[in-house]
Amino acid sequence: MKISKVLLIFIIALLVINCTTNEKPSSAMLRPEALKENQHMYVIEREIPNAGKLTAEELKAISQTSCGVLEKMGSEIQWVHSYVTKDKIYCVYLAPNEEMVREHAKQGGFPANSVSEVATIIDPKTAE
Repeated sequence: MKISKVLLIFIIALLVINCTTNEKPSSAMLRPEALKENQHMYVIEREIPNAGKLTAEELKAISQTSCGVLEKMGSEIQWVHSYVTKDKIYCVYLAPNEEMVREHAKQGGFPANSVSEVATIIDPKTAE
């Protein structure tokens, strides 16, 4: 049961990536240093008690709200994907500045407890 819930959340997150009409970034190849001029990558920490217990329907509703706000805000801001944990959701966004990320949170009614610009990405391949 636990594995199927995690899989369902992952599938919903993948589907939601395509919510805007913007050109879609490939999260597998997306790197901050490869972004267009005046485009930055941000990680947003959202403190949401019991986020890990949200149902598929609740996650879908949250995603739809986010996508609706993104459509109104235009193509400068893009939601790449999010990680749902026990009491937080970590979102990756592309935007020209932190203020735009915070405005999205404000319009959507989402917390944005921390917004941090991503300088680069490392992974096991970095060690090679």
